[in-house]
Amino acid sequence: MQAVATDFGIEKALKELGVKDINEGSSTGSNNFSNGEVIESYSPVDGKLIGKVKTTTKEDYEKVMQTATSAFKTWKMMPAPQRGEIVRQFGEKLREKKEALGKLVSYEMGKSYQEGLGEVQEMIDICDFAVGLSRQLHGLTMHSERPGHRMYEQYHPLGVVGIISAFNFPVAVWSWNTALAWVCGDVCVWKPSEKAPLCGIACQNIAAEVFKANNLPEGISCLITGDYRVGEMMTKDARMSLISATGSTRMGKIVAQEIAARLGRSLLELGGNNAIIVTPNADIKMTIIGAVFGAVGTAGQRCTSTRRLIIHESIYDKVKEGLITAYKQLRIGNPLDENNHVGPLIDKDAVRMYQEALEKVVEEGGKIIVEGGVLSGEGYESGCYVKPAIAEAQPEYEIVQHETFAPVLYLLKYSGDVHSAIEIQNGVMQGLSSAIMTSNLREAEAFLSVQGSDCGISNVNIGTSGAEIGGAFGGEKDTGGGRQSGSDAWKVYMRRQTNTINYTADLPLAQGIKFDL
Repeated sequence: MQAVATDFGIEKALKELGVKDINEGSSTGSNNFSNGEVIESYSPVDGKLIGKVKTTTKEDYEKVMQTATSAFKTWKMMPAPQRGEIVRQFGEKLREKKEALGKLVSYEMGKSYQEGLGEVQEMIDICDFAVGLSRQLHGLTMHSERPGHRMYEQYHPLGVVGIISAFNFPVAVWSWNTALAWVCGDVCVWKPSEKAPLCGIACQNIAAEVFKANNLPEGISCLITGDYRVGEMMTKDARMSLISATGSTRMGKIVAQEIAARLGRSLLELGGNNAIIVTPNADIKMTIIGAVFGAVGTAGQRCTSTRRLIIHESIYDKVKEGLITAYKQLRIGNPLDENNHVGPLIDKDAVRMYQEALEKVVEEGGKIIVEGGVLSGEGYESGCYVKPAIAEAQPEYEIVQHETFAPVLYLLKYSGDVHSAIEIQNGVMQGLSSAIMTSNLREAEAFLSVQGSDCGISNVNIGTSGAEIGGAFGGEKDTGGGRQSGSDAWKVYMRRQTNTINYTADLPLAQGIKFDL
């Protein structure tokens, strides 16, 4: 471990979270069910080995599922407000360990420490949301067409919920699913990204502490580790009542087919190719702030990162110059240093895709206006630090049509009214997040109308990233159509049941059918 990392309190944080012996890179021992191959977790911050985790074998997986299905029998019988109390306690534990977990997120994934703390705060927020929700899992009462009958609907727990999460939000997305699933009466089996397994172990340790203190079965929260082969065990398993998968569109299509083949349920949160429309009525200063944060935050590794900036020709040069000036001020380096704006990419595969994207846009006729490149030298030993880049391009370029999980921003020029910009915005296969910068009410309302943005998230005068947990999160088209987090997203974690009660001594049949005995 480099001295600079120790100075930021990494070793202390990981020990507090139960991820021990990081200097030796030994197994954490927290994944009790796993006996398979070893995953080595290296930090993109300094390239050092943090720890090793054993992957889940088929035999291990079967033990996990037996434990989870057994725990479900107990957990589902607890009144929902009592389940909410357990989630409240989990949220309190997260508050106690926010600094430590935020540092682990930053060190293992590479996002800035501020963003790591923000991710843990999202976990706390969704716990608060879920606690309130535990007293509001309500259905509807309907009037029956038959005299002396009452109809209503209610929601019951689904069972075992499988969660497959991505590296870029190694803890928050799990909590979005888990907190809601828990109050709904479900138990959860989580496969964190193999690129950030220690974050998963830390969260499991915190959850296990809460369940143990309340004398509850450990199977309410289960952790499995490994690559796509472990994911396949989940998607093919009919005991998994729901699979919530976050990741690439390519991965999502495979998962969806597997689950559909067994008529299972899936919740998919997949790729984004997000754009901000900048009209002649935009506040330029707000636009620059929103675009820069959206494009370089988490080193462009958010599903809601800003990939495309669609700028009206009348202000195009002004916005371009503002961006160039802003990018010159970006500080790239150790994400645990709060003076830095941009940390590393997750690994060298991500660096390669970043380089290929910049080569591709030039091949297609684009122009690089803020040069990219891989950084080297002191502080950049991991080989994962890159310069955020900006390229002028055309909407139809193949590289612009696809998501590059890196800090590459494409500037696209439009003429005409806002509907021309909306057409460009909608002209990709992804449909996650979108935004418009304008002070014109008509433009804003057109963007939000049925003829406007086709994305699941559409913002006015804020960027594409930074969604709040109170609203349902998700997108359309190749983004998968799923919804997580707030609003009524809880319903996907439950099964709906319609009930009819006859409180008379007669049995009238529907449509007046006579069947006398």
